[in-house]
This record gives sequence, structure tokens and C-alpha cells, in this order.
Amino acid sequence: MTAPSTFGLSSEARNLHWLLTNLVEEVPGIQSVAVVSSDGLLLLSSDPDRNDAARSKTPQPKGPRGSSADLATVVSGIGSLTIGAAKLIQFGGVKHTMVAMDEGSLFVMSISDGSLLGVHGSADCDMSVVAYHMALFVGRAGHVLTPELRSELRKSLEDASAGSTR
Repeated sequence: MTAPSTFGLSSEARNLHWLLTNLVEEVPGIQSVAVVSSDGLLLLSSDPDRNDAARSKTPQPKGPRGSSADLATVVSGIGSLTIGAAKLIQFGGVKHTMVAMDEGSLFVMSISDGSLLGVHGSADCDMSVVAYHMALFVGRAGHVLTPELRSELRKSLEDASAGSTR
């Protein structure tokens, strides 16, 4: 995780950290994960170092260069673009978006209140398995991702960031 520890966090925040860690460790091919608030701020992310085993198969993984902020930016941008497109086309809200590329995939799924779950998968990931596990995460996380919890998660990331620059 981006935060070095979950010490001092509420049980809901610790549960979200656990759900995210479980998603990354249990689903083959996931490179990185980010949970982004409706205003584009990173709330929760996977730590690239936690995926060493998955990445050892390829010498240098492509994608967000280890920066959870990069993935959060991409997820937020894709979320905004698809929401705008859905409004223009008048087909209702966006549930999920998938971008398939030559060497990987990017999945974005709505959580609640405009929050988004973004997953960067390797080229050999099973897209249906990733989407299924993302839907499980969203189902489990959506009802607990309150404004108070989003604020707590954001503060924990800021505190971890401030601690790493000292």
C-alpha cells in the first residue's frame, strides 16, 4: 500500500486497505490499483513493490512508472471523459470503462458518489476475471466509502507522503 501501515486508521479504512491488497495479490496480471475520489484525488493505491512476484516475469513493466499519482490522474481523466460522453449521448451513468492496449489494459469502475476504482493490468491478464474482482471490490467498498472515510484516507496518504520527505 502507499501508506506504510494502517496503524491508527478506523476499521473501515483498514478493511479497504485489506480489500485492495487482496485484489492485487489474488488476481493474476494486476500491475497497480488506485481508488480516486470524485474530485480526482488519490485515496488508496497499491504499492508497486508489492507486485514484485508478478513483475519478475517481465524485466521492466510498462504503465504508470511506479507512481500511484500517475494512475490516479489517468483514472480520473478517463472517468471524466466517459461521464461527459454519457451525458452527451444520454444513455445514463457510466458503470465501467475498459481500454485495451497492445501491452496491457486499463479498467475503470464507478464505486460511489463519483469515486472510481482503476486497475492497470498486464497484457496477459484475463479481463473477465479482473472485471469480476473489481465488481466484488466495488460491491464491498461502495457502501463504506463515506465522505468521512474519504477524508481519513486522503489524510493518511498526505501524512505518509509528508513522512517520506523528511
